[in-house]
Amino acid sequence: MRELDVIIEQYQELRSRSIRCILATVVHVEGSSYRRAGARMLVDEYGNITGAISGGCLEGDALRKALFALDRQENKLVTYDTSDEDDAVIGAQLGCNGIIQVLFEPIAYGDVNNPCELLKIVAEQEVPMAISVVFNLDKTKQQLGTSVVVDENQTVFGKKLPDDLHKVLLFKGREVINESASCFAELSTEWKTHFVFIQIHQPPVKLVLVGAGNDAQILAQQAELLGWKVTVTDGRPTHANKERFVGSCQVIVAKPEETLKNINLDNRTCFVLMSHNYNYDLSVLKLLLGNSESPYIGILGPLNKYDRMLNELADEGIEVSKEDLAKIHAPVGLEIGAETPAEIGLSILAEIQSVLTNKGARPLKQKTEPIHDIKENQFQKISM
Repeated sequence: MRELDVIIEQYQELRSRSIRCILATVVHVEGSSYRRAGARMLVDEYGNITGAISGGCLEGDALRKALFALDRQENKLVTYDTSDEDDAVIGAQLGCNGIIQVLFEPIAYGDVNNPCELLKIVAEQEVPMAISVVFNLDKTKQQLGTSVVVDENQTVFGKKLPDDLHKVLLFKGREVINESASCFAELSTEWKTHFVFIQIHQPPVKLVLVGAGNDAQILAQQAELLGWKVTVTDGRPTHANKERFVGSCQVIVAKPEETLKNINLDNRTCFVLMSHNYNYDLSVLKLLLGNSESPYIGILGPLNKYDRMLNELADEGIEVSKEDLAKIHAPVGLEIGAETPAEIGLSILAEIQSVLTNKGARPLKQKTEPIHDIKENQFQKISM
């Protein structure tokens, strides 16, 4: 389950019991930090924490700040400077060299547009959405907080805002969705300035496992830990059943030519052909060829299996396009010396993640620049 889903689930539980809570959101990071902007945690009035805004170094002080803001019932922006190793407040001396802005927002259950309700809308959608969190680096000014969420069709949910601010947030939200990249902006008028973090929220990755063997069981469990939505399809009811695949995993018993009938494809739907039945995998591969939606098709097995598939497709007059060849990964996975099913699963999931994020999967030690692009943290100055 994704962290956001866990936070929303806890929010609903607290609301049902009328237990007060507050949402903490990282709204900007300058330099390095374990968690980036968009990390969230929910704190209830008894000090229980769901989610995380750091690797553990900030949570202690953030808990105190959260309870103070909850008692005052007002949004509060707090700055943490992890570059100061003598900072007794943080105390972890991690040397992250980052300045982290955290916004605390008390949750009003009677407000249908409170931050958690807006995040709930986002979590329930299966389309990309942009979340606008408005804050002010001048802590004496009003902190508007999580204000608007919008989808690619400009369907808007959120608070009533001044028209000029509302229009800019819609425009930038659409831009964020189109570019699949979050942004920071400094929005100015003659009288006031707002800072805004507009976060891109992607729907969960859909992982379709073609084959319900023991290795698929392990891969499904690993993918669920990442918050991915897993579907397992196989023609054998003895293998494809809910007794073998627990949790939220969808299990479908189907002939290979029926594989796609119950699956809604989008650009985050990835396939791994791992039935250990050559003809079954080949039949499903034929269905996937020419499908512009799916970005990834992995085929378990040695290279000569894939070569045989390509030769048989050619014999049948089926030409595999350059686009399809680019998205097919055979043998599946990254080269990490994987031997056990769990290790193989790790290599597969890592490769899928690298494809979806368009990263090279190289060791970070080989990077000469910061892990995260510094330009991503810069505020775009916009006059309203």
